[in-house]
Amino acid sequence: MNDRVTRRHIEIKDGDRTIAAADVSTPEDADAAPRASLHAWAGHVAPGSRARLVDSVLDLPEVRAAGRLEATLPIGDGESLDRFRERCDDVTTRPAGASALLDATPAPGSSLASPPSGQGLPRDETSG
Repeated sequence: MNDRVTRRHIEIKDGDRTIAAADVSTPEDADAAPRASLHAWAGHVAPGSRARLVDSVLDLPEVRAAGRLEATLPIGDGESLDRFRERCDDVTTRPAGASALLDATPAPGSSLASPPSGQGLPRDETSG
């Protein structure tokens, strides 16, 4: 069994302040779906920031190649959930405490252009 995992960290910034972030783990096992954990900081977050974060996650080559995604997001994050529903087929959610667990199939051809101003660019980490 191969347990190598590629990790990416994506941040959405407002000036110098990070306002939303996601951690995405992709196992080398071709049958395993990438997993994403999305977070938005407390306080005012500019409208569209959470949607840009979802776009950045869904536009990762490994997420598109996998054909499905498992994600965790705050249970009241309607903006992220709406964006997942816009860009994915077969979106299902279920509550888990203060989080929502989401399973989705990214829609073919739903890739967007790169995020503006370098926002949403991932950092890579590999472990194993």
